[in-house]
Amino acid sequence: METGREKKIIKTSVTGIAVNVMLVIFKMLVGLLANSIAIILDAVNNLSDALSSFITIIGTKLAGKAPDKKHPFGHGRIEYITSVIIAVIVLLAGLTSIKESIGKIINPEATDYSIYTIIVISAAIIAKLIIGRYTKNAGIKLNSQSLVASGTDAFFDAVLSTATLIGVFVNMIWGLQLEGILGLAISIIIIKAGIEILGEALSSIIGRRTDSETTDKIKELIGSYADVNGVYDLTLHNYGPERVIGTVHIEVDDNMTAREIHDLTRRISEDIFLKFNIILTVGIYASNTSCCNDTLKNLINGEISKHPEVIQMHGLYIDENRKLISFDMIVDFKHDAKKIRDIIIDALKKEIPEYNIYIVLDTDFSE
Repeated sequence: METGREKKIIKTSVTGIAVNVMLVIFKMLVGLLANSIAIILDAVNNLSDALSSFITIIGTKLAGKAPDKKHPFGHGRIEYITSVIIAVIVLLAGLTSIKESIGKIINPEATDYSIYTIIVISAAIIAKLIIGRYTKNAGIKLNSQSLVASGTDAFFDAVLSTATLIGVFVNMIWGLQLEGILGLAISIIIIKAGIEILGEALSSIIGRRTDSETTDKIKELIGSYADVNGVYDLTLHNYGPERVIGTVHIEVDDNMTAREIHDLTRRISEDIFLKFNIILTVGIYASNTSCCNDTLKNLINGEISKHPEVIQMHGLYIDENRKLISFDMIVDFKHDAKKIRDIIIDALKKEIPEYNIYIVLDTDFSE
């Protein structure tokens, strides 16, 4: 069953298909009558836009399938695969355009423009600006990469059509043939757009950092609970625009009961889901309440401060009975985290040889 988001994406895509098909027909007719490679390539680009919208519809339908045994996280990432396919279509269109344009530069042919050519191209520019803004705004609102890509591409189409229109005026006034050159310029911009769309889609499939605005709000909400002493290790996994699963660690006093911790973590998970639509599992760090060994804490913090490549240290716990010190540490991606950890452990062991020191290396997932 389609969700409201799916229906809106499909409706936007159908509108894009209808507009682009009409533009293909008009531009192709004008391009053939005027013997204009630039206008014909513009029409081909509109045809690829229509195909992209059709693929967006298919991808949205498949991504909306419910989770199953083989894919328990759902099928939401199919939307990103859809964007990859759209990027490949755009790149193929650009490469084809380059071939045709170079041929036109080497062997230019006479063109025959009329006032009708100008009217059709001008109308196409206005139509692409409108449909581009409509599609991109819908994509941003619905968090759909495919729609954003289509809307951006439509805006570029309007710019390219404007260049074609300039070429028409130049030909009508001075008789200069700019068809091949304009076609080549169009091709390069098409390829550039395709590469950008591909990079965005692949980045989402590989897995990228969640924007800091969202993670800051999540940490702020979790940190607002009275029993939470610190919020760390927020990790979010994206399984499609509408399915995000994550984990986070909170620091609490070590004298809290299991019942109190259970109640706290449940409330946090519920609030995060209601506000951000994120399924969040909450882990626990115990904060020393019975241990007052400030000398040890200062020694550890002092050693950490000698290494500016250490972004954060958290989860420090000192077990006096077992002579065990444990904490987590985040090291900048540019440095060898294991090497830094070994250096710090060696330095601490020289100062407090009676303690076993255990450092967990975390990753900087969310600033």
